[in-house]
Amino acid sequence: MTITQLKYVLAVAEHQNFTKAAAHVFVTQPTLSMQIQKLEEELSILIFDRSKKPIELTEVGEKIVNQARNIVNESERMQDVVDQEKGFIGGDFRLGIIPTVMPTLLPMFLKSFIKKYPKVHLKIEELTTAEIIIKLNDGHLDAAIAATPLVQEKIKERVLYFEPFVGYVPLNHRLNSKKYLDRSDLDINDILLLEDGHCFRDGVINICKSLKHNAAIDSFQVESGSFETLIKLSNEGFGMTLLPYLNTLDIPKEEQKKYLRYFNKPSPAREVSLLYRKSELKMQIIDSLYDIIAGIIRGAITFQDLKIISPLK
Repeated sequence: MTITQLKYVLAVAEHQNFTKAAAHVFVTQPTLSMQIQKLEEELSILIFDRSKKPIELTEVGEKIVNQARNIVNESERMQDVVDQEKGFIGGDFRLGIIPTVMPTLLPMFLKSFIKKYPKVHLKIEELTTAEIIIKLNDGHLDAAIAATPLVQEKIKERVLYFEPFVGYVPLNHRLNSKKYLDRSDLDINDILLLEDGHCFRDGVINICKSLKHNAAIDSFQVESGSFETLIKLSNEGFGMTLLPYLNTLDIPKEEQKKYLRYFNKPSPAREVSLLYRKSELKMQIIDSLYDIIAGIIRGAITFQDLKIISPLK
């Protein structure tokens, strides 16, 4: 049994196809098939049911894959141990970022990080919070940036910043005349929401659920996958929306910026954190990433509430 054979098994389990798995690990399909067959013969079991399309794991194969994933992850961490001992900041680093943070935060820190740490090879994925939790626990991510708290037993949350919610209130909306918003002003029935699966949507709903006049939300139907679409729908008179503060910096037109309404203190907000496994060994890179992002946030963001508000629980 070799680490290479286990990597081939994991590739087939992921892609459910020998040809695609072989391309993923950069070998020919016959080579990959032969090595997996040798492993099956050594263990005297079948890992894959090749009669199924797509290929499926056998019952014992599922157990083999779980163990193989642990072995491969631990074998790759050997180099991390050496790098940590030497203080080396480099190598592959897999980072996941939620969709409501990635478009605004990534452009702010990526160039600075690459310039300061050119030996780090970043692989960045846009993932939902649920996907991030799974991939962190499985060892498919080294770190992630997401809204917290998540309260996961094996995951460390290191707060980067608190980001206020900002109202986008079009001209003919009932709240347009207000200079500042209160939580009590909000009505879920005229707030445009992100579609299901976005944690920012959950934060908005949580605010409104805390208000007595917002007990029912079933009547609300207009949802979207992006803040840009929500702004356009709002401009067309479908209601107001709430935006994370950093997204308001990218609103291009001055006539649209006049529709922004900040909240009276304490502003509702979300906590954004850098996440990683408590057993993570690539701490030099994680510390460096944290310092770069925190430094840029402190230097570039002047909105005074950013430092004093409390996150939504």
